[in-house]
Amino acid sequence: MPSSAAGRRIGRPLQYLALAGYMIFLGFPLLFLILAAFKTPQELQSANPSFLPNSLNFDNFIAAIDKANLIHAAGNSLIVAVSTTVIVTIISLPAAYALARFRTKMRGIATGWILLSQVFPFILIIIPLFLVLKQIGLVNNLVGLILVYTVWSLPFALWMLQGYVAGIPVELEEAGAMDGGSRLLILRRIVLPLLAPGLVATSLFTFISSWNEFFFALVLIQDPELQTLPLTLARFVGAEGQVQLGQLAAAALLATIPSLVFFALIQRRLTSGLMSGAVKG
Repeated sequence: MPSSAAGRRIGRPLQYLALAGYMIFLGFPLLFLILAAFKTPQELQSANPSFLPNSLNFDNFIAAIDKANLIHAAGNSLIVAVSTTVIVTIISLPAAYALARFRTKMRGIATGWILLSQVFPFILIIIPLFLVLKQIGLVNNLVGLILVYTVWSLPFALWMLQGYVAGIPVELEEAGAMDGGSRLLILRRIVLPLLAPGLVATSLFTFISSWNEFFFALVLIQDPELQTLPLTLARFVGAEGQVQLGQLAAAALLATIPSLVFFALIQRRLTSGLMSGAVKG
């Protein structure tokens, strides 16, 4: 017992120290981005740059918004990301339940499709994808981009959700059926509340991947009025490779805000519905 208590006293500070180091490792790029966004071009190009800016300079933010039409691009990205998230969630929810609960031949085919889709590199499918979308008039169109993002995000979202469904004990559904609950009532009162963390995680993954995606948007969108935020951020790199670092940092910082807001709005759901379905059942 004494040796066990001594081990806990030593191990706990080491755990906190490792956690602090990991947080610093993750947070430093964001801290550097924030500091660079407030520095003047002279400070960024100095031979001996200081870590902190000399003053809070908002010129980079103003220039980034005016030069790159950042707000309009963010609106396009928001439309694409939210639409993709909603469609993927609606499709993957019943499909994941069917994969996890019903043992059929289609389950093996669907699982194989999910795994195969994750190993295909973008470059192999972009040319035929472009030709197909051009034939049906969805090139240079946000609807076409939403369709591509939906198809690309669906396999991983389906894989994630079916794991959450498989983790829900079947006995809970059987108990609900013994109490006279219909299949629809059981799904609504028992399964859905228990799936809340999985739905949140899937939605978060889909939103962020759609918000940050660059390659498909670069190939499919040519109209400047339809460009998404990642394409707009690329404008801050000149033709000769000269980077407008201050403006790029300011624009990138503004681009991270919607993702942070989205996460803040839904992160409570990660745990709030974990056991509520079992209580209701």
